[in-house]
Amino acid sequence: MHANLDELKKIKVGAVSYLNTKPLLYGIEKDAALQENIELIIDYPARIAAMLLNNEIDVGLVPVAVIPKLQEHYIITDYCIGTNGEVASVAIFSEVPMEAIETVLLDYQSRTSVNLAKVLLQHYWKKEVVFEDAKADFRDKINGTTAGVVIGDRALEQRHKNQFIYDLGIAWRNFTGLPFMFAAWIANKQLPQTFIEQFNTANGLGMQHIDEIVAANHFTGYDLKKYYTANISYDLTEEKRKALKKFLGFLNTTV
Repeated sequence: MHANLDELKKIKVGAVSYLNTKPLLYGIEKDAALQENIELIIDYPARIAAMLLNNEIDVGLVPVAVIPKLQEHYIITDYCIGTNGEVASVAIFSEVPMEAIETVLLDYQSRTSVNLAKVLLQHYWKKEVVFEDAKADFRDKINGTTAGVVIGDRALEQRHKNQFIYDLGIAWRNFTGLPFMFAAWIANKQLPQTFIEQFNTANGLGMQHIDEIVAANHFTGYDLKKYYTANISYDLTEEKRKALKKFLGFLNTTV
């Protein structure tokens, strides 16, 4: 399906409200010409993914686990939400060591992180647990032998609350030797090349303004400079594409 700017009018762009998206959104919000051509919608990852599936948006920064559900998909930028190792904001949190965990609560906000946890528990930790889909205020229920997958800004806060933290970025690296890509800018239709180029350039601008972005986002729960430069890896490399292919392959057999 081909579309041009006139047909689409404004391109509907879905993005995520987490701290880790701020560097990608920085240039988008600064580019006045781009702003004229888009309608920006902000929500949590699973909701943005649902909007992309329902054709309510044209492109979204969505969890990569949505890819198999899309009739057609296009990764349109050179940037993503990824990690080369410790991601810090995606982990299984627990009051007991891995071998004692019996139940794992699954964060409702991202399917990729939940599916990654399932893949790693089965194939890396080789651990059988009971999975429970969690609702809004589930973090208080992480106690005893019940652990929880927590993602995003809440995971950075959760690091101060639980004794055991199993970082899924580290576990995936140890398991596969690869980085990981949690989310990418994915379109559900072909978009104009001029828009893609403009959007890609805007994505990259924030990488040059990390200190400014850190200063603008007051967050005491974690060192944001470290988060943006050491934990999150924004370049969509060939290695991350390889990791994506491997992860989607596991989804066919695990989830």
